[in-house]
Amino acid sequence: MSRIRIVADSTCDLSPELIRQYEISILPLNIVLDMTSYCDGEEIVPDEIYTWAEKNRRTPKTAAVAFDRALDLIRPMKDNGDDVIFIGISGEMSTTCNVLRLVKEELEYDRMFIIDSGNLSTGIGLQVLRAAGLAAAGRNAESIAAEIENCRDKVRASFVVERLDYLAMGGRCSTVTALLGGKLNLKPRIEVSGGKMSAGKKYRGAQDKVILKYVQDMRDNLLAADPERVFITHSGCPEEVTEQVKRYLEDLGVFQNIHVTRAGGVISSHCGPGTLGVLYYTR
Repeated sequence: MSRIRIVADSTCDLSPELIRQYEISILPLNIVLDMTSYCDGEEIVPDEIYTWAEKNRRTPKTAAVAFDRALDLIRPMKDNGDDVIFIGISGEMSTTCNVLRLVKEELEYDRMFIIDSGNLSTGIGLQVLRAAGLAAAGRNAESIAAEIENCRDKVRASFVVERLDYLAMGGRCSTVTALLGGKLNLKPRIEVSGGKMSAGKKYRGAQDKVILKYVQDMRDNLLAADPERVFITHSGCPEEVTEQVKRYLEDLGVFQNIHVTRAGGVISSHCGPGTLGVLYYTR
């Protein structure tokens, strides 16, 4: 029996529990250490990436979803007569959506809808879960794709980094490089807008205190957020830090679901350890 299939790439940073609950199919991006490529979330974990990066004093290269891997996943969906909605990392950061467009062309798959999330991490995950919820409610693929695209600019994705060197070496945030020379131990709030990352407010101090101040600074915006869900996504913060953030969000009394997720290998490669973000939809 045909159905709507929701597909995302590994940078959506959804937990295994959410992936199973919402029946999401995941395509891994690739992480390249020297000459060896590893599937994100399947063949390598962030802590192994950090060990390699510290030893080699550089961050890994990352690469889009492999065409053959995507083709192997999508072909049976077409053969079954399913509709497919793919939601991928911002086209400003990866060519993954273009890979899926090539798959669509190869399969001549009119019932495949490809959405550039304009985002990263659970800024993608928010859109993926919304699409899955709409599919479960009986909406057709065209209307789901249209709603996700119409609401794309309502996603609020930001995070604070503990170390600037990972972002600078990865080259994904051009405004970070200028901060490195100041030797002021700055910890910027990185914001996603128009599919790109830029540095916003700068913090100083111990990362646990910086993270709490970052969340407190979002209070007014969080009170006006879509109440369905919020993500706390981190790249290896201590549990006591993520629990403190979760308690703060609970005390606001806004959100029906507060998800804590660990960032995968691609996001961790570019942001480094100690990064934490709070991501949500506005109303």
